[in-house]
Amino acid sequence: MTSQPQSPAPARLTALVTGASSGIGLDLAEILAKHGHDLILVARTGATLDRLAADLSTKYHISATPIPADLSDPTTPQRLYDDLIARNVTVDLLINNAGFGLFGPFAKQDVHRILDLIQVNITSLAALTRLFLPGMIARNRGRVMNVASTAGFQPGPYMAVYYASKAYVISFTEAVSEELRHTNVTFTALCPGPTRTNFADVAQITMTNLLNTPFVMSSMDVARYGYDAMMRGQRIAIPGPINRVVAFSNRLVPRRVATAISRRLLERR
Repeated sequence: MTSQPQSPAPARLTALVTGASSGIGLDLAEILAKHGHDLILVARTGATLDRLAADLSTKYHISATPIPADLSDPTTPQRLYDDLIARNVTVDLLINNAGFGLFGPFAKQDVHRILDLIQVNITSLAALTRLFLPGMIARNRGRVMNVASTAGFQPGPYMAVYYASKAYVISFTEAVSEELRHTNVTFTALCPGPTRTNFADVAQITMTNLLNTPFVMSSMDVARYGYDAMMRGQRIAIPGPINRVVAFSNRLVPRRVATAISRRLLERR
């Protein structure tokens, strides 16, 4: 009896995750590894990344490469892209998760931190997407997930720049997704509401009304929802029924009312 030739095993996909050392990014890395994806892990904390890469490689038998990088540096996206091209690495899934927030009256915020926020939350996200997208289009295969927020659906007094940055991410994701709707490249904007991560500590909003709610989600629940939505090619993914109601209710009330509600939520208790 002549044995039938075995079909080659499908190539393992590689996912690049920014902000991979904590919170939603960390949990997304875990989920991606569990599903058999090789990983490129990007964050500022080199030692933490090294441990994470070693742990995920051992636990899930995948390849995990740590690359310490600061996305507030305007040169980082191009250097990261060039590094991966030199290593002959193909990025199939791009997870733009890195981001941070600033709290306080805009007129009193440090201008350098404002510019860093815009660089990380907007400029580096757009640059990385632009650099890796042509390869996905050429292969007619790829997925991009941009981590936005329900904050992107309304203005946010005391976090004006952060809320505006997430509005950019949502609009950008929807627009490019529409450009690519006749391809096999998909874009997803993951828009979590209040989530238990270290984001609140960095943004100094732990004492605001925003987090004083029983509907705050865990970062792992958000990450699971986001991964599933990305793999379905869903454009806008809002985890949690309360968050979905809040996000879409902003379309039904005057902008001034939505802005006033945001201000009350962001005022310190």
